[in-house]
Amino acid sequence: MTEHTVSSYDEELTTIAGRIAEMGGVAEELVSDAVSALMRRDLVLADQTIAKDVKLDELLLDIEMRNVQVIARRQPMGQDLREIMAAGRIANDLERVGDMAKNVAKRVIAMDEGLKSSTLAIGVEHMTELALAQLKAVLDAYTRRDADAAKLVRDRDSEVDAIYTSIFRELLTYMMEDPRNITQCAHLLFCAKNIERIGDHATNIAENVYYMVTGDRLTDDRPRMDETGVADKENA
Repeated sequence: MTEHTVSSYDEELTTIAGRIAEMGGVAEELVSDAVSALMRRDLVLADQTIAKDVKLDELLLDIEMRNVQVIARRQPMGQDLREIMAAGRIANDLERVGDMAKNVAKRVIAMDEGLKSSTLAIGVEHMTELALAQLKAVLDAYTRRDADAAKLVRDRDSEVDAIYTSIFRELLTYMMEDPRNITQCAHLLFCAKNIERIGDHATNIAENVYYMVTGDRLTDDRPRMDETGVADKENA
């Protein structure tokens, strides 16, 4: 390749990485806004969160298009190919994070009334803080090409799972103690499950960052502590 071609190629890869960073910022904002809407019973913010999700869809399509163009023109190999493939997978996970946030916002709107007690949602708020910290850490690892930091995020996935299991049991107790709590607790359980799934997507990103940097797969089983056996079947 000539120097001009190499420079142009580097710019293309940098642009793709920049789009990933932009997606990460939007995804973090959506999650934060969705849970804020839940805690404050802010229907306007919930509606705005749902509407903003389309931005992630647009960025995902843009990244996919750029990846195809780079592969077709440059026929990358080795590290470059891993970067392009990882970018596509990470973008997919970030788009799903947006879907999880949108699901939470939809639950806020679906609730017949606001939270009877903010205590019921404190666990969800705490789990969100941890999931967002994981997401930020893994996006920083992607930007820095830091395999060790990515592995650390992956190894901490069990922390989010453990909080989810605790919330599940607590809300189940509330429902058994007073049937009037069933509807609200059910909504909160769906919200909690979506936040737990955000932690899973952060872990997926961590595994792709690790592979992108090292060329090796993390083959050991993820540490998992979700003992509820409840699957998230909500559609975005």
